[in-house]
Amino acid sequence: MSAEKIRDIKDNTISTVDSFEVREKAFSGRVDINNLLARVRNEKQEENKINFIFFIMFAALVLIAGILLSF
Repeated sequence: MSAEKIRDIKDNTISTVDSFEVREKAFSGRVDINNLLARVRNEKQEENKINFIFFIMFAALVLIAGILLSF
């Protein structure tokens, strides 16, 4: 058994072209601070959403446990 992977020639050429276009676009030589700040804000917003969902789930669990124990 060989450790090398078998790849389709068609997939290889497509991924090479796609990765070249992405590389050319991503590394223009300048960094836009507004793009970086926007990315950080989006990540923070997603993190806040997840934390809010967990808080709601915990509050619901406490509420349900309180209702069940009061009977």
